[in-house]
Amino acid sequence: MKKAGILNRQLSGALAELGHGDGVLVCDAGMPIPDGPRVVDLAFRAGVPSFAEVLDGLLAELVVEGGTAAAEVRGANPAAAELLDARFPALRLVSHEELKVLSAGARLVVRTGEARPYANVLLRCGVFF
Repeated sequence: MKKAGILNRQLSGALAELGHGDGVLVCDAGMPIPDGPRVVDLAFRAGVPSFAEVLDGLLAELVVEGGTAAAEVRGANPAAAELLDARFPALRLVSHEELKVLSAGARLVVRTGEARPYANVLLRCGVFF
């Protein structure tokens, strides 16, 4: 049994299968989930677990080259925008509609219980060397 890091067996296993360039969508409870990517749904109740908790847990375990988020986050959810700016100095912003299109190419979707709008980011996996 693992004693640290991500303990959820489905999520831990899915992360181990990721490679360089793979996409991981970390999304709020309201984001439409496309057909295709593997989905690990962590949502329990509204707000639990939060987008910030899940994102930080993933960033502690993954090598991430960058992130893409919806430009609408800036006006609709300043807390999420601040979090994303702090974690991704070169955050790429696209329209929410474009983010939904891009998310169809993700290898993994991790759904949180976040109940505030536009708390979504598409991560691009890197390599540790």
